[in-house]
Amino acid sequence: MDGEKLESGHLPAAELSGALRSESRGASELACQGCGRGPVRIFHEVFDAPANSCIQLDSPEQARAYPRGDIRLGFCGSCGFISNVAFDRRLTEYSARYEETQGFSPTFNAFHRELALRLIERHDLRGKDIIEIGCGKGEFLALLCDLGGNRGVGFDPGYLDGREGEHRSGRIRFVKDFYSERYIEQRGDFICCKMTLEHIHSTSDFVATVRRSIQPGAQSVVFFQVPEVTRILRECAFEDIYYEHCSYFSPGSIARLFRRNGFEPVALTVEYGGQYLTIEARPADDVRTSASLAGEDDLPLLAELVESFPQRLAGKLDRWRSELAEIRRRGQRVVLWGSGSKGVSFLTTLDVGDQVEYVVDINPHRHGHFMPGTGQSIVAPEFLASYRPDVVVVMNALYVDEIRETLNGLGLAPLLLPL
Repeated sequence: MDGEKLESGHLPAAELSGALRSESRGASELACQGCGRGPVRIFHEVFDAPANSCIQLDSPEQARAYPRGDIRLGFCGSCGFISNVAFDRRLTEYSARYEETQGFSPTFNAFHRELALRLIERHDLRGKDIIEIGCGKGEFLALLCDLGGNRGVGFDPGYLDGREGEHRSGRIRFVKDFYSERYIEQRGDFICCKMTLEHIHSTSDFVATVRRSIQPGAQSVVFFQVPEVTRILRECAFEDIYYEHCSYFSPGSIARLFRRNGFEPVALTVEYGGQYLTIEARPADDVRTSASLAGEDDLPLLAELVESFPQRLAGKLDRWRSELAEIRRRGQRVVLWGSGSKGVSFLTTLDVGDQVEYVVDINPHRHGHFMPGTGQSIVAPEFLASYRPDVVVVMNALYVDEIRETLNGLGLAPLLLPL
């Protein structure tokens, strides 16, 4: 993931946050970070959003004081790229206290394994050298190497020793740093970058760096996975809009980005309930004659969804506020299930932090910490056996069956309200 760690000795959190917000609000430069052209039209704004959603914070006070930034989403009419034009990466932190893994969910793990097997078969990834940029805690790189007998190098400043890889006889190496120009001599037959490009503001520069890492004549395959913005716009999925995600892609906008930077897309896929967009591409000297893939011609659709987004979103936010107000009126207990970015965005966008006392997560590394911005305690599912909530708001509908099974095992049957 791209960003800069906030080192100790900088301004206090509140002072730093306010100074950077003032800078971003005064900025007039709206050049598209995808194509360098435009026009870029601002269509959605959120002020004072927590600058990181997955940071482990040790007290409610620390959580509520965490730096904040503004979100001003701009749509490029030339290439379809959507980005936060107010983003300042000095506010973001990717370090050992960044806890983002989804690897404790059986639902997600089944998807992850199937994806790894599919890529191994499609690209004959056996005995190959694999690079993963933004590898997190290393689960996916470990899958690719274990299932295909490959060798791997993972880059991520938030990697934690002992979480993955040490038992693999040196076949996997982790570099606790951001991937950059300094590492382009590290060659790979397969270059993987999952759920990372959306954290990078200068997307064109980054993809160009990856292209330069591939030697002339090499047939390396690149695979990128990002959130799919068409669904976010269509469903007004406000929970998927947060500060760390400064870049948003549709099938067409990501294909155009890769074509401009010397790649020929060979596959575009939308999966995991429409939430994830993947692109597979190969280096190409001239992509002008290559055929477009299905889904690339999406500029008219994106423009239409952007135009109607503010009005549709206002209606959705009103419905959720009314739902939560009615739960409070009935004197019922409500918890959120999912303490990651969706949960942070849900609480702060709706400004309903005072209506939710606890947030549940199955990741044991998150227990005992607190939600950035609002300060709720993050608890294990077992805590609910004594708390006995009446309503559970589920941050991702894909996990409803998994969550219901866990609750049933605790002897609980609360109402589940999925986003």
